[in-house]
Amino acid sequence: MSLTNSSPVSCAQSASLASHTLTILPLAARNDALTAIHAALVQHKPDILAANALDMARAQRASSQGELSQSVLKRLDLGRKGKYEDMLTGILDVRDLPDPIGRVDLRTRLDQGLELERVSCPIGVLLIIFEARPEVIANISALAIKSGNAAILKGGKESSESFEAIAKVIGEALARTRVPVGAIQLVKTRDVIDELLDLDRYIDLVIPRGGNELVRYVKSHTKIPVLGHADGLCSVYLHKDAEKDVAVKVVVDSKCDYPAACNAAETLLVHEAVLKTVLPSVVEELQKKGVSLRCDEPSKTALTAVLSPANAALLQDATEEDFTTEFLDLVMAVKTVPGTPPLSNATTSGDTLLPNGHSSASTASEGEEEEEEEEEADQPALLRAIAHINTNSSHHTDAIVTRSSASAEQFMSAVDSAGVYWNASTRFADGMRYGFGTEVGISTNKIHSRGPVGLEGLAIYKYKIRGRGQSAGEYGEGEGKRRFLHQKMQI
Repeated sequence: MSLTNSSPVSCAQSASLASHTLTILPLAARNDALTAIHAALVQHKPDILAANALDMARAQRASSQGELSQSVLKRLDLGRKGKYEDMLTGILDVRDLPDPIGRVDLRTRLDQGLELERVSCPIGVLLIIFEARPEVIANISALAIKSGNAAILKGGKESSESFEAIAKVIGEALARTRVPVGAIQLVKTRDVIDELLDLDRYIDLVIPRGGNELVRYVKSHTKIPVLGHADGLCSVYLHKDAEKDVAVKVVVDSKCDYPAACNAAETLLVHEAVLKTVLPSVVEELQKKGVSLRCDEPSKTALTAVLSPANAALLQDATEEDFTTEFLDLVMAVKTVPGTPPLSNATTSGDTLLPNGHSSASTASEGEEEEEEEEEADQPALLRAIAHINTNSSHHTDAIVTRSSASAEQFMSAVDSAGVYWNASTRFADGMRYGFGTEVGISTNKIHSRGPVGLEGLAIYKYKIRGRGQSAGEYGEGEGKRRFLHQKMQI
């Protein structure tokens, strides 16, 4: 890694040239580089944490003056319990994953002596723009090197001491490996983001890591494809048959495990049938954790009737804006989902989204009538919850708590999000938890990569044809033309 004050154009040109070398670098050489990075970061941990402490002190002063949010402050803290160790573990996890480059997933015999194959290859040059996330430098360096991509990193001023310290350590480690110096560059020059975003000739993909303001800015100021998400507006829905203990565990973890994370739940949708049975236990546990609850009228009324006066007094009235807000804090909006009356025909068009391909109005076989009727009774609320999420969420990660596999499968098929879970916390939306080693970010895009983006998300593919001098004009339907065989071959 090189710390550079070069112009954006020079930086991008250097990265582009380095990417061509990195693309053909053997797996062993790439893995050796990750081993060297890990060892160097272990050795220099005290120095890096000391630099991070300087950033934290400056950030805490800014936070006390209202210039920096608490969520940014938490993301900046590299000394937070387990964060540095997770960063180190992620590097080794990436090193030990299979090579994502050169993987053949299609092979076709077009004709005798004319064979086609599709093989994975690096994207090229990545531009990563991040705010208060110093660990991103190590994560991106590991993923980029392993996947054969060059990377240009531009950090925010909040983490300047941290990323310079980390960059120096990584740079010294890479100098002893076969990875080109220009393959990983950290840009120190200020106010160059717009110039970098204009370099679509050299940069192939932009990955913003930060708040929604940064992501939206990047998306609106570049022609380069952008991988990322602007918001992490996640929801948990408690269906009419939600088990109390499961609901408590899933909701409390989704909200409280790390409230500043993009995969923390912000909205709690509750079937009206469990307002006085399951919801109170969930609310009591959330309040023990210091969560402020903003409730719609039905949920607040139901909770006031069953909670202790002290707990009920803590409930706040929700506004419509609360259900489209990413709080990134110990705040959660609660919305009631009515079960009846049935939705209009226009709204219930979602019935066609049942996993088996049939609408909820399908005629059940004699042996399934009773189960079908029970599922039919759940449809109005389930479809309302799905509609609310698809309309108001950020398509990041959403969960349902239910005993019904049919309801869960319909929810997971119909909710248009990168991650959809059944009886599991939204906090599982993470590259390390998915077994990706680490991630460059969470994508809500609908092309290329979606959800936590690890090694495979940093690889695309190319088509290779091996022939014996054939010309395309030899093939066709006319007289004397050859016919394609299009035979699938073993991979």
